[in-house]
Amino acid sequence: MSLKPLIAALALSACLGFPALAEESGHGSMHHGATETAMPKGDNSPSSKAFAEANARMHKDMDITYTGKADIDFVRGMIAHHQGAIDMAKVELEYGKDETLRKLAEEVIKAQEGEIRTMKAWLAKNGG
Repeated sequence: MSLKPLIAALALSACLGFPALAEESGHGSMHHGATETAMPKGDNSPSSKAFAEANARMHKDMDITYTGKADIDFVRGMIAHHQGAIDMAKVELEYGKDETLRKLAEEVIKAQEGEIRTMKAWLAKNGG
C-alpha cells in the first residue's frame, strides 16, 4: 500500500483542523515566544511536551507580517507550517513505536524538506 494517499489525507486534515485545534487548545493564550515553556494540554510526558513545543514554535513562525502579495505570503507561511510538520515527525521518530507511523514520519520529513527547499528558492528568485 502506498503511503502517498495517507500523507495527503493527513496533510489536508491537519490544514483544515488547525483553526479548530488552535481554539480548542487555548492557543490564543499561549505565549508564542516561549517555546521552551510550552505546556501541553493534558498529558505532560516528554513526547507531549515536545509536540507542544513544536506546535508553539510553528505558530510563532507562521505569525508573519503580510505583504499583500498572496504568493509571497503563502510561501512564507507554508515554510513555517512545513517545518512544523518536520518537527512533529521528529518527535514521532524519537518517541513513537508504531513502525507504519515511523515510516510515515520519515516520508513526511523527506517530502517537507524538499518542499521547503523549493519554496526558499522561489522566494530568493521572486524577491520574498
